[in-house]
Amino acid sequence: MPVRRLRSRIEWVTTVMAAGQGAMKLTYWLSTSLVSLLLLLSAWSYLLHDSTIDGIRALGFPDFFRVELAVLKILAAVVLIVPLAPPLLKEWAYAGVGLFLITAIVAHTAHKDPLLISLFNGLMLLVLGTSNVAMHRLAEIPAP
Repeated sequence: MPVRRLRSRIEWVTTVMAAGQGAMKLTYWLSTSLVSLLLLLSAWSYLLHDSTIDGIRALGFPDFFRVELAVLKILAAVVLIVPLAPPLLKEWAYAGVGLFLITAIVAHTAHKDPLLISLFNGLMLLVLGTSNVAMHRLAEIPAP
């Protein structure tokens, strides 16, 4: 049974790739889904996980800012993943998430946190950029 499942998934990927812009669609949806999932997990952590709340306080940010960031992350995740969201709204979401990731890198570096945290945020910045470029290519709009 697992072999059949694997075979059907491979056939699905092959079908998507053979379609007009299949590779770009796959790239867009994988990168956008990953960014949205991590935004939602991060927001959940910002609101409910004690060690994350303490960590944000240790970085010097006030509590209201932590809650504000969590709400904005949820909104950005929804805007990025909903196909019918207006392109201009998506651009604002990309810009906001990018700014958040850059700010996180600066804050964690200044706080002398492990390098792995900043590297992960840098990787997510690349995934975010990949999602944005793929969105523009799919819409036949040149990326800015």
